Amino acid sequence: MTIHRSIVAAMSGALVCAALVTGLLTVGTASAQTQQKPQPTAAALATAREIVDIKGAITLFKPVVSGVIETVKLRILQTNPNLQRDLDAVARDLKAQTEPRFNEIHDQLAKIYAQHFNEQELKDILVFYKSPLGKKLIEEEPKFTDQSMVFVQDWADKLATDMIEKFRTEMKKKGHDL
Repeated sequence: MTIHRSIVAAMSGALVCAALVTGLLTVGTASAQTQQKPQPTAAALATAREIVDIKGAITLFKPVVSGVIETVKLRILQTNPNLQRDLDAVARDLKAQTEPRFNEIHDQLAKIYAQHFNEQELKDILVFYKSPLGKKLIEEEPKFTDQSMVFVQDWADKLATDMIEKFRTEMKKKGHDL
């Protein structure tokens, strides 16, 4: 079952990353195409920043920072269990210290938007997000994403279980017991 959990965990991580990228950026242009586009104007970047703000895109990344800090803390804790209290204090401090770094994410997300949409398109997108339907989309999208992720996680778990059995069956035919 350890193999199963590792496979499922790897699939889950990939699915979460894919969902974040897809849901956040809502664009599918290859990075090579992005590099060929002209640099966005200051006005396009400002509008893109507003889109990032109105969508609340930065809040999607806040758990990433906490997750990284907690993962590092737990790794250290495994070899140094006596340091729990001090590690907890350091983790709290590090979380507070990383808050200003969200500006880096904010700037990059705005730049990505501005590379995929021209200034007028960005203005049109912003008008949409400020409309009643756009506001509803912003409100409902996290619910849709959560429900989708639950479904995909369950589906991936079932697929992983099925694939493990198929591997076992095929490997048994080749004389290997897994």
